[in-house]
Amino acid sequence: MNGDPTLERIARGNAVALRAAGSWTAGFAPLLERMVAEAEKLAGSRSDISIDVSEVSKLDTFGAWLIERLRRSLAQGSIETKIAGLSVDYASLVEEVQRVKSIPVAEAMPPTISGMLGQIGRTVAGIAGTIIGLIDMLGAVLVATGRIIIHPRSFRLTSTVHHLEQVCWRAVPIIVLITFLIGCIIAQQGIFHFRRFGADIFVVDMLGVLVLREIGVLLVAIMVAGRSGSAYTAELGSMKMREEIDALRTMGFDPIEVLILPRMLALIIALPILTFLGVMAALYGGGLVAWLYGGIDPEAFLLRLRDAISIDHFTVGLVKAPVMAAVIGIVACVEGLAVEGSAESLGQHTTASVVKGIFFVIVMDGVFAIFFASIGM
Repeated sequence: MNGDPTLERIARGNAVALRAAGSWTAGFAPLLERMVAEAEKLAGSRSDISIDVSEVSKLDTFGAWLIERLRRSLAQGSIETKIAGLSVDYASLVEEVQRVKSIPVAEAMPPTISGMLGQIGRTVAGIAGTIIGLIDMLGAVLVATGRIIIHPRSFRLTSTVHHLEQVCWRAVPIIVLITFLIGCIIAQQGIFHFRRFGADIFVVDMLGVLVLREIGVLLVAIMVAGRSGSAYTAELGSMKMREEIDALRTMGFDPIEVLILPRMLALIIALPILTFLGVMAALYGGGLVAWLYGGIDPEAFLLRLRDAISIDHFTVGLVKAPVMAAVIGIVACVEGLAVEGSAESLGQHTTASVVKGIFFVIVMDGVFAIFFASIGM
């Protein structure tokens, strides 16, 4: 015997036995798969089939699972196919494999009203859970802020400055570049279409109002949600996976006060600064394109811009920034603390953080638009 696995069919009176022999291990996987697939064709031909494994010299998890798969394939209704001759050494291994439940194949079912209603209910419950989690995090942050106000010495200034550098200072190049390009695009498209009506100069009005009130803060908030929000979620999620947050609680520290509050404060300070820089870059880009492409002199551009905008437009944009920053921070921290002990969970929650952050930023922008329109700003 060279140890190669075999699977022979042996007639025993009116019954049939499949006798396995040799080494049933992962090293012979292709051969074992072919033999088991051939033997499974006996399923349904007769009910009195047994599997004899008394001559199996080696058995690992792979071989045990193939034998169990063959047994399940040959089982007929209430009549179970038996595995005979199992040695004491491999009995526990086969028992463990038998405890593994086969994954049922989901059959395509036609949609029903109850199924659709159930799906709607699960979706609504998920949305409600998300909103409750955000409100809970907001309350925890407000409570931690109150404790900081009462005991200012517990405020972690070094951590806040560190996060402010990461969120604000290191984000300036990409924010300025993107908003500059967006300003250039808005001006070019505006001039291209307004030129048909001989109204090139009105591109300055459109650029000023659009950038100051909407595009500037919205674009910056979306970029911050993708850049800093995902970073917050990944950092907190990694700490959660390594049980560092549990260690903080064990040592008597509040994770909200130590980890989340400095990040939130840094984000609330950074977003208005980045919005201001982004707005200036977009106006500069738009003015450059208006001069080079539209033939509007810089002096005429500035005079028209001064007449087209007011301090209210600037105020509306900056008022939105801290609120959007708070929304981005809360969403990112909630998703970070929801990470479980796997890399897959970390990736899922980081993705969810970016998607939810951008969604809530756009929702808040719509709410602000309605609010400022109602008060005449």
